[in-house]
Amino acid sequence: MDASTSRSKLALLFFCTAMPMGMWNVPLANIYTAYGRGHLVPWVLATTALAAFISPLFVGALADQKLSPTLLLRWLALATGAALALTCTSLSLGWSDSLVLLCAQVQALVATPVWSIAGSIVLSQLHNPKVQFGPLRACATFGWMAGCWMVSLVLHADESLVAGYTAAALWLVVMGLSWMLPLIHPADIQEKRSFRQILGLDALDLLRHRDHRVVFITAALYSIPLAAFYPYTARHLKDLGIQNISAVISLAQTTEVITMLMLAGVLARFRLKWVFLSGIGICVFRYALNALDTQNWIMVGTTLHGLAYTLYFITTQIYLEERIDRKWRVRAQALLYLLMSGVGNLIGYLGGGWWYATCTYSGITDWPRFWLGETALTAAVCLFFAFAYRGIKTAKPKV
Repeated sequence: MDASTSRSKLALLFFCTAMPMGMWNVPLANIYTAYGRGHLVPWVLATTALAAFISPLFVGALADQKLSPTLLLRWLALATGAALALTCTSLSLGWSDSLVLLCAQVQALVATPVWSIAGSIVLSQLHNPKVQFGPLRACATFGWMAGCWMVSLVLHADESLVAGYTAAALWLVVMGLSWMLPLIHPADIQEKRSFRQILGLDALDLLRHRDHRVVFITAALYSIPLAAFYPYTARHLKDLGIQNISAVISLAQTTEVITMLMLAGVLARFRLKWVFLSGIGICVFRYALNALDTQNWIMVGTTLHGLAYTLYFITTQIYLEERIDRKWRVRAQALLYLLMSGVGNLIGYLGGGWWYATCTYSGITDWPRFWLGETALTAAVCLFFAFAYRGIKTAKPKV
């Protein structure tokens, strides 16, 4: 397989993996509300966070020590498509709240490890991740945007289960793509593994390094306010009478693509600390814009999401690929996902649900108050990282 062919396949993998995620995750809150289950939204979102405590490290340990990441991706994609179709069916047939949540939890368990596995597969094929990863990761953003556009502009399914069933079918495409990828062998094969290694808990040893620890902890803390973006921006736009909400929210991905394409140059010119801080600082600013409670300012704030997300989280993935020993890399990416989607999102979804309810009176939400609370929380995370992270100063400051 020549280099150009390899890159095209990796780009296609990212595009096709992100597309069904965008199709389901962005309109999720409005779809559940349309089917009379709006009260379940914080709990459905929390199922992903709960799954992140279990499956990413477990699957990451398998990929590092036992099975090929390519095979794991193949069967996880199939299981995710089937589980998403079952979740949609539970809503369509009006099953009880407990059964709907059970289906959502099963879906979360099989879907949660997919992204970290796909990311580790792509990173393992790159010679220079700092330069090559950004443009490839931008293809995932294009996939997410394409999913949003399809939901709003083609399927007109911003409040319909058609979005979910279509996303479920697209997961079968991801499964098919896995046969185009090289069969990557585990980097740390171990025939006999302790219970701690089987669960992937040995990845927690990475937290002994000060800067690694700060980066991981900040990822968890930053994910708390970031968890409010998709579900509550969608609800806010709906309250303002906006149509085609998924397409509007895809504005967030425009700057994400641009930032990823520029990321190599940014990392070559600035210390990592300032790149990390810029991402969190931009998030503070964009949530403050949301608090102005007008369509135009929310659209500006939404557009800034790409900068806020990429400059911290994509930079973190590159940081781990360059700073962590190869035999630990899948587990390191899985630990990052656990802290983001597990610890951070669980607190963010449940806490955000509580904060949303607190800011809602007689069915009317005080959106300026809601977003100012998220702004203050993000600012606190920014201050924590600024004082806790040290980094490495060199003659050519890059880290």
